[in-house]
Amino acid sequence: MRPREIATSRAAYSEPFDLPRDAGATPNRYTRRAGIRVISVASLARRLPLYLRLMRFDRPVGTLLLLWPTMAALWIATSGRPPLALVVVFAIGTIVMRAAGCVINDYADRDYDARVARTRDRPLATKQISELEALALFALLLAVALLLLFFLNATTRRLAIGGVAIATLYPFMKRWTYLPQVVLGAAFSWGIVMAFSATGAGLSDAAWLMFIASVLWIVAYDTLYAMVDRDDDLRVGIKSTAILFGNADRAMVAALQISTVVTLALLGLQLHYGIAYFVGLVVVAALFVHQQRLIRRRDPARCFDAFRNNVWVGFALFVATVVELELPMLLKSFGGP
Repeated sequence: MRPREIATSRAAYSEPFDLPRDAGATPNRYTRRAGIRVISVASLARRLPLYLRLMRFDRPVGTLLLLWPTMAALWIATSGRPPLALVVVFAIGTIVMRAAGCVINDYADRDYDARVARTRDRPLATKQISELEALALFALLLAVALLLLFFLNATTRRLAIGGVAIATLYPFMKRWTYLPQVVLGAAFSWGIVMAFSATGAGLSDAAWLMFIASVLWIVAYDTLYAMVDRDDDLRVGIKSTAILFGNADRAMVAALQISTVVTLALLGLQLHYGIAYFVGLVVVAALFVHQQRLIRRRDPARCFDAFRNNVWVGFALFVATVVELELPMLLKSFGGP
């Protein structure tokens, strides 16, 4: 039997990266007339590593930066008893939406990435993946995310639509404003709002305090990320908070980090949390101090290390939240006070 065939536009492939003749293409009189090239499933399988790179599956830092605060929100919203089904749905949703965000980001930046040292090898920048393929992959990821919404309540579904809109808008904000990191902060923090809604806890003051803390934190760490590419961004015309802050970048990142810790402390006070949670905040503050030491000379490689270090910030917050909520119940089960 002939392999299953999927049609893609011949025009989508640039000459140097056109599909090889033995890749499973089987044109006929109809596809020739329409200018369509047919690609077999085997050919798509050979291209899978490129798709995985486009979705950043080889770089899980961004996924973890999304995952830890979202999981912490689930634990907070349910007082330490999140349903397993919701944990699974939000974990998968985090992976899928982060992948979708990477695809649409690279699609929006495809002409700029080729002129930036750190991003010039991305599959869209090198034209190893066509624009049509990228958009099809983005649509597929959104379809998977849509399926996950069937496990959530109606309010959370409506919130999810807003989250997709913000995430799609973010890559294009880099052309219009020096504050795209704020839009990214809202997009990355939207899972917190959805977590509170999905558990039935509602959009309480605690939900919005955590959302604000997350936005402040994300603007801080994405400014560190933008500091890596600042010279290239200035040359190609991309805007960022790193460019906006200029020589005040380290001071502004410090102010955002301090504001993050203060807002998280207010969250803990409102929820009447105890020592475990606030010890976690001390760890978060210590990690922020370490990041400030890394960026003191604004060396791009060290700025990137500081950005990556934020995975541990999110992990510390999650662990502190879980311990704060689970420890009293464990002590009680063993006959403690």
